Amino acid sequence: MTGERAALDPVLANDWHPVAAAKALQPGAIAAVKLLGQELAVWRDSMGAVHAWEDRCPHRGTRFSIGSVEDDQLVCAYHAWRFVAGGRCIQIPAQPDRTPPSRACARVFQVREAYGLIWVCLGVPTGDVPPFPEYDDPNLRTVLCGPYTVRTSAPRVLENYVDLAHFPYVHPAILGDDAHAGVADHRVSASDDGAGGRGLLASGCKVWQPQTNSVAEQGSLVEYGFRILRPLTAILVKEPEAQEGFREAISLHVQPVEETLSIAWVIMAVTNFEQSDEQLRAFEETIFMQDVPILENQVPPRLPLNPAAELPVACDRLSVAYRRYLKDLGLAYGVTY
Repeated sequence: MTGERAALDPVLANDWHPVAAAKALQPGAIAAVKLLGQELAVWRDSMGAVHAWEDRCPHRGTRFSIGSVEDDQLVCAYHAWRFVAGGRCIQIPAQPDRTPPSRACARVFQVREAYGLIWVCLGVPTGDVPPFPEYDDPNLRTVLCGPYTVRTSAPRVLENYVDLAHFPYVHPAILGDDAHAGVADHRVSASDDGAGGRGLLASGCKVWQPQTNSVAEQGSLVEYGFRILRPLTAILVKEPEAQEGFREAISLHVQPVEETLSIAWVIMAVTNFEQSDEQLRAFEETIFMQDVPILENQVPPRLPLNPAAELPVACDRLSVAYRRYLKDLGLAYGVTY
């Protein structure tokens, strides 16, 4: 499915998606990214404002991302056409005495920054960026992890994130062990994120973990809560019984690069002030890299929404609810029916 065809899927086209780390884009820099099959040039001007354009000059189709930013204007590398922030061409050097035609405009998309990420909407936003209140909690520190590239669909990545039964086998000696493989019964209900999105809420998800986090010194029973805010955004909150006062909220935001190519961004909001950002990222990367071989070997890579396509069991309650949620939304990108 191309970027144009993906735009026909309003569920994702009209939502916000992360495309880059905010700190990685300095004033005057241009980043080439892709979202829903659409190539984008994301650039920052001298005042710090971020812009997201189709990565294609309207003149001869050259990618803007190989150009430059001069005097807060994006300059095409091929013929040095100059474009201002709103996307309009104001100068064609080969025709210095002529006003550029009105059609000489870049295709511009809505963009904003939140939680250390740059977010883009390819259509008309139906709401705001997904809420993550823990990010602003003064008692928690935040660390951005990723990007992690995975060759599968974005819904597959999200579903794996909220699956507890794989912990003993994919994350042994860290998030689970086969002597404590049972998943406690839990509750799943519909929710409203308060920012224009509806999703799912799971509570009472209890599992035993040998190492619940990077500073844990012993195993513990851990209670998880999950908030699926949008089709490709989920937040987990965990509280280990053995670490009184410790809590963390970890959000996953999946960038659907193409139908079967995704980039995962993870934001940690934790009470762990002892370790460096690098140590926290290393722990998260260890966990995520253990998931990658599984995710890249699930067939088909697009998530099946037909209940008969795979064989769910009772402990898959949240996964079943997630697939039903996507089906009810009418999601078409990255899934099969």
